[in-house]
Amino acid sequence: MELDLKDLQLPNEEARPLVIAGPCSAETEEQVMNTARQLADKGCRIFRAGIWKPRTKPGGFEGNGEKALPWMKQVKDETGMLTATEVATPEHVELALKYGIDVLWVGARTSANPFAMQALADALKGVDIPVLVKNPVNPDLELWIGALERINQAGVKKLAAIHRGFSSYDKKIYRNLPMWQIPIELHRRIPELPIVCDPSHIGGTRELIAPLCQQAMDLGFDGLIVESHCEPDKAWSDAKQQVTPDVLDYILGLLVIRDETVTTEGINQLRKQIDELDNQLMDLLSKRMRVCREIGQYKKEHNMTVLQTTRYNEILDKRGAQGSLCGMDANFVKKVFEEIHEESVRQQMEIINK
Repeated sequence: MELDLKDLQLPNEEARPLVIAGPCSAETEEQVMNTARQLADKGCRIFRAGIWKPRTKPGGFEGNGEKALPWMKQVKDETGMLTATEVATPEHVELALKYGIDVLWVGARTSANPFAMQALADALKGVDIPVLVKNPVNPDLELWIGALERINQAGVKKLAAIHRGFSSYDKKIYRNLPMWQIPIELHRRIPELPIVCDPSHIGGTRELIAPLCQQAMDLGFDGLIVESHCEPDKAWSDAKQQVTPDVLDYILGLLVIRDETVTTEGINQLRKQIDELDNQLMDLLSKRMRVCREIGQYKKEHNMTVLQTTRYNEILDKRGAQGSLCGMDANFVKKVFEEIHEESVRQQMEIINK
């Protein structure tokens, strides 16, 4: 599964980051062309705009549909930029191809639905076009990979993933939690698959776009898809998370692109230290589990329940506090010990059920 980024850029451009930019929605012909001209002047190569807009609740602006597709063709004819839009149904695919859209992406709500993904895959059979798949709304890596595989099995070879964050009931700083560990694991599992970051949907506010773009580059992401509007405050959808082409150009100009292939003796020595410490951690965990099995045997002999809630809460509270004193996030430490406790319970259950 791969997308050749060179197919989407000029020969003299760097491979990172691939930038896809444009408004959340194609609102009017004037708005689309005004934004596209400004982005083209800044060197943008791929113009994005929402033709169909799935909304959380009915009643909002849900896109102009086919009416807006000629505007995208005009963008391509006048500026030379490639065009990209979201598709959610086979009909969307048919219309996008009819009007010459160059790049398609699948949204988070659609990628969460295997039936919808299969319908799209069937519509894309025999089509040689880049397809980008956003992560599902919920943090489910297998569901994301499954969505990518369905498109890939339809014969689509130019494939990439878009990380747009994950929905959470408990919203804090971000509109959608980044949960960087999930796209990192996706990269580990499918290293040849390019990953594009969507800082607009992760952040939800334009102030967060710059730091999120830099984080994505620091983590080795291949590209960015950013919502850019000629007049963001007047946007018909997602106004708070869109930036002007000028601001986007400024953000991109400040990005530090690091080379992940460069290694030095200094960092190799530090990595050796990490490996040694990881080995020590594994040894300590092994010893801890041995003690847990002894506890399981004791509980079996004395007819005690495996789960001791008071003890469990005591461990989490104490370790969280210790983590804070050691300069770590208390919630991170609690999560680590939740996983350790889960394995400890499993080990004890094996002893009791023998």
